[in-house]
Amino acid sequence: MDIECVVVGAGVVGLATARALAQAGVEVLVVEQAAMIGSGTSSRSSEVIHAGIYYPANSLKAKLCVQGKHLLYEYCQANGVAHARLGKLVVATNEEEKGTLAGIIEKARANGVDDMQWLDQAQAQALEPALRCTAALLSPSSGIVDSHGLMLAYQGDAENAGAQCVFHSPLIHARVLQPEGFEVSFGGSDPITLSCKMLVNAAGLNAPLLANRIEGLDPKFVPQAYMCKGSYFSLQGKAPFRHLIYPVPQRAGLGVHLTLDLGGQAKFGPDTQWITEENYDIDPSRGDSFYEAVRRYWPELRDGALQPDYTGIRPKISGPDEPAADFMISDASHHHINGLVNLFGIESPGITSSLALALHVKSALLDGR
Repeated sequence: MDIECVVVGAGVVGLATARALAQAGVEVLVVEQAAMIGSGTSSRSSEVIHAGIYYPANSLKAKLCVQGKHLLYEYCQANGVAHARLGKLVVATNEEEKGTLAGIIEKARANGVDDMQWLDQAQAQALEPALRCTAALLSPSSGIVDSHGLMLAYQGDAENAGAQCVFHSPLIHARVLQPEGFEVSFGGSDPITLSCKMLVNAAGLNAPLLANRIEGLDPKFVPQAYMCKGSYFSLQGKAPFRHLIYPVPQRAGLGVHLTLDLGGQAKFGPDTQWITEENYDIDPSRGDSFYEAVRRYWPELRDGALQPDYTGIRPKISGPDEPAADFMISDASHHHINGLVNLFGIESPGITSSLALALHVKSALLDGR
């Protein structure tokens, strides 16, 4: 074998996985089609550290988010990655939504999130005077992180443990070898074909596409890919909030929420737009619907205060009329090919779960070796 393990994709999960494997003594090559780390989904998010309160009990999203949250705060603290445990308010703006909050707090408890606090209207508005709501949940363990700083730290750890990262190198084709291992071919200005014992597909939006390029993998083990675009608009001027503010969750996402960056700048989003081709253009007119959504919980938002900022695309494996899918970690227990792990549908809470996802992949590849 030319190398022990190839990780395809240098986003937050690919880098975390490369780090975990390299620190376990595995020879790792990270291959990325773009010019730099984290230029896709990983750098186009809300940068929120999620508590793990929304996801179905016993789902991978629930388990890995809760585990990953603790690991991530410890990691950021130990490695000087900028972050802040701001806390989050999930707000109800009518009696129906107030009833939904009760279900959210029960779901949180089932997931092992036991620090949620119920706030009545007066308590919520004492914390955030500009907020309008009928009730709210306080999630003290929600926060924000510098996602690029986090990925740089993961990359540094991986490279210090012997991993290498190469860029401008799209995966063209892979083939399952007998009795074990893979032959992988990469394009770009310096095409190369090499053999490896382990192959991790952490290609985000392109993970299903690349999995279908693996000769010897039955296509039935590759889910249908969908893309759900979200636009973000930033607030001109200073926001009157100190916490993250989220409405009651919507079907395809968590609604148009207010997040703060580490400099205190507020942004709103993402909204939901199902698309068929990858593009990151932002349509300023989409901001029109933001005003109505935001004014449900912040009525004082003034006209013209929102400006187009950026977009991101959620790598969905469930369509617009289907329930949200769980993370899919497709390893040998699923497709019966030793050494292969495909990571599908790693949308939010992917950043929060990144260290836990990496441990899961490492275990799938190395346990019992």
